[in-house]
Amino acid sequence: MTQQIQISQTGGPDVMQLVNQDPGAPGPGEVRLRQHAIGLNYIDVYFRTGLYPQSLPGGLGLEGAGEIEAVGEGVEFLKPGDRVAYAGGPTGAYAQIRVMPAAPLVKIPDDINFETAAAIMLKGLTVQYLLRRTFRVQTGQTILFHAAAGGVGLLACQWANALGVRMIGTVGDAHKSELAKANGCAEVINYNKESFVDRVRELTNGEGVPVVYDSVGKSTFQDSLDCLSPLGMMVSFGNASGAVPEFALSELTRRGSLFITRPRLFDYVAKRQDLESMSQELFAMVQQGKLQPLIGQRYALADAAQAHKDLEARKLTGSAILLP
Repeated sequence: MTQQIQISQTGGPDVMQLVNQDPGAPGPGEVRLRQHAIGLNYIDVYFRTGLYPQSLPGGLGLEGAGEIEAVGEGVEFLKPGDRVAYAGGPTGAYAQIRVMPAAPLVKIPDDINFETAAAIMLKGLTVQYLLRRTFRVQTGQTILFHAAAGGVGLLACQWANALGVRMIGTVGDAHKSELAKANGCAEVINYNKESFVDRVRELTNGEGVPVVYDSVGKSTFQDSLDCLSPLGMMVSFGNASGAVPEFALSELTRRGSLFITRPRLFDYVAKRQDLESMSQELFAMVQQGKLQPLIGQRYALADAAQAHKDLEARKLTGSAILLP
């Protein structure tokens, strides 16, 4: 038997229950994975609340790292004893042992530990596709990145700095401001003390930025558009403050023929070769010391509900992990 978090209905953090289950044997194309660390991400809240639908009862979590215990028929690129990590479905990462598809798994280099792997897979691959594929930033550019002290944001600070990109980040308090600066963010705006639109315009001599990366959503969307230079791109990749309200496409024209995209990681890693190449670049950044993920919080698996409460209250800095 193994412990895992399960939900039978959608709702607040208290719908999560710790249950005992037999994970069973892996079927064709599957593995049984003993997890050593589990990633905590805001997308988990979306599944818990029902914003992203799934069959119930069901599990939560899309990121983890551990050791292969058994492989099913047809799994040829993995074997028992392999150290692996993943950032992909189906949900069910909140577990000590789980049976899951082999497809999203990648091997971890020997010099990267399980906790680091669980903290960087989803967030690190997100930063990789945002900065290297959705809008490929160039040395010398100035960009705007919201929630700069979060798990994704701090990795973005470091990655942008390594690429010679001037990153303007937004945060909600002085502590998070210092944290973002310490991780390579060139300019930090406390949105509770000043208008980030006015400050971005000031920092760019009125020109605006070529790209805004926004995971906050409802509360920042319209103002983010006003930070863009003509032909700029709005990258809306999350909605922590709520879904972006409907708006007229003419708003993009009025601001200078702007572009907008709503990307998600799972489309970028749908092909095995892309997953492998993106993971290799991510791991190389860690091995070279260019990315040093901050694990700001560790929770026991049994305390997953409290972890979600802290996540939704924006109390977390850096990455947070669950320990089974």
